[in-house]
Amino acid sequence: MREQTLASIQFDATSGADQPIARASAQLTAFVGRTLRGPLDQPIIVRSFADFQQHFGGLWQPSPLAYAVEHFFEQGGRQAVIVRVANGAAPVTLSLKCGRETLRLEACAPGTREFLRASIDYDHVQAGDEQSFNLVIQRVRSPGSERVEQQETYRGLSVDPQSPRFVATVLAKSDLMRVRGSVPLARPDRTLMPGTNLPVGYVSSNPDGDDGKPITDYDIIGSAARGTGLFALEGVDDLAFVYIPPLARVVDVGVSALLIAARFCRDKRAMLIVDPPSPWESAAHALRSIKALDFRSDNALMFFPRIAAMDRLRGRVEVFGNGGAVAGLLSRSGEAVAAALSEREPEPILRSSAKLAREVSSQDRRALAAQGVNVLQSVRTPDRDWPALRTLACGASASSDWSYLAQRRFALFVINAIERGTRWCAGMPNTAHTWARVTRQIGNFLSELRSAGAFAAVPADQAFLVICDERINDDAAGINILVQFAATHAGAFHSFMLTHRPGGSTVRPVMVNRFEATLVVSRELEQEITLRITPEKDFASVLAVN
Repeated sequence: MREQTLASIQFDATSGADQPIARASAQLTAFVGRTLRGPLDQPIIVRSFADFQQHFGGLWQPSPLAYAVEHFFEQGGRQAVIVRVANGAAPVTLSLKCGRETLRLEACAPGTREFLRASIDYDHVQAGDEQSFNLVIQRVRSPGSERVEQQETYRGLSVDPQSPRFVATVLAKSDLMRVRGSVPLARPDRTLMPGTNLPVGYVSSNPDGDDGKPITDYDIIGSAARGTGLFALEGVDDLAFVYIPPLARVVDVGVSALLIAARFCRDKRAMLIVDPPSPWESAAHALRSIKALDFRSDNALMFFPRIAAMDRLRGRVEVFGNGGAVAGLLSRSGEAVAAALSEREPEPILRSSAKLAREVSSQDRRALAAQGVNVLQSVRTPDRDWPALRTLACGASASSDWSYLAQRRFALFVINAIERGTRWCAGMPNTAHTWARVTRQIGNFLSELRSAGAFAAVPADQAFLVICDERINDDAAGINILVQFAATHAGAFHSFMLTHRPGGSTVRPVMVNRFEATLVVSRELEQEITLRITPEKDFASVLAVN
């Protein structure tokens, strides 16, 4: 019989109790910061630096985020989600003559690098209809360019506010432009080619945009109510990492933004990548300063030192924050499951496009690891006993597992996969039949992981526990699921309570007094899992942990 390995486990990306729980890639990295152009406070997925250039304009010296995204893909990153924030940026406008009046449009994305133009014609408009017109809006590569990057065409628009094709209403859904101010009573004049009476001419946008001031921590944090800044990521699933690049070349992210970002990552079950502060000029300086940083979180990680890479705009090597490169490196080093189950983690070695801003000795590397700070490498080390990668918990976590990056990522992967894979039950009746289906689905998923080498610190009958029955489901408005699985360290377990309601799902860590369940796997019943719980088990002792 062929031995089952991690690579042999296949999960279909489907939902429902009769389908296996899908395994997420857990490699999506979010970047939040300033860019040259692009929509504000909208998460946009990019799969290459060329994609980033298309949406956000490429490298720009006031944008550390642009360089971080470049480093991310150079170091092996696969896909990223970008949230652009700005501080006082203003959009360009475009003026369309309407007889003696003017219809003013403004770009949806603020900044000086939105090069837009519009064309008006009356093709196929019925004779005698003086209110209808056609509009074409284009984004071009540069002023006067004929290279069109994006185009929107609107047929049969109207200046009549009662019309379903009222121009202000229709353009409210545009990705390029919207109406500014009131709409004139007369429709826009036909645009002609310059110096002729030929149609299909264009009117270009005015040079009145503004890129705004340098961003601040407040711009990064944004508003949960409005879904801006960090909170624009609220609806993004399968986040593995969140990275906030420096606010400017010489301005680090403030502690207030890091604290809120760490809490956001805790709620999203993702990891926050934190740059080492720019004043840390040596390992000795870092060791002296790490305690003064006063930032501890089992949902955050840090690598030292910063990186040196070519600045293609300045034509010379510059020092950058390392978060983009770290995210790319961790993405290419393997999935969270593989990292947790491998006997030895891959070394954090940079590709040749980046170098270490300063060297770190083996002794300092161990000292920094003890403080929760990992060390990047440019070459393989002869020391085969290098320290495991850490989180910034460093003893400040409820679980010793959470101090280690691989174990923390694995636990987040497990609970994220279960939460996503059991969403189907949110609209189901809160009955014993639904509970049994949920229990079986999760049990099968955890059994697959156990067969691949997970939960190896305990016997098979104590590897995990799934409870979904009347003891924790007295609320008809939602379905509660208790999931517990073994930690890396013998005798320790991780426990979570999932709640699915029609309006959404929540996950919170809990503490359970004792682990007394026995799992019986019946091969004759097609691997159906049954739980035998000891009668004296007191499930009222399940305590929520904030």
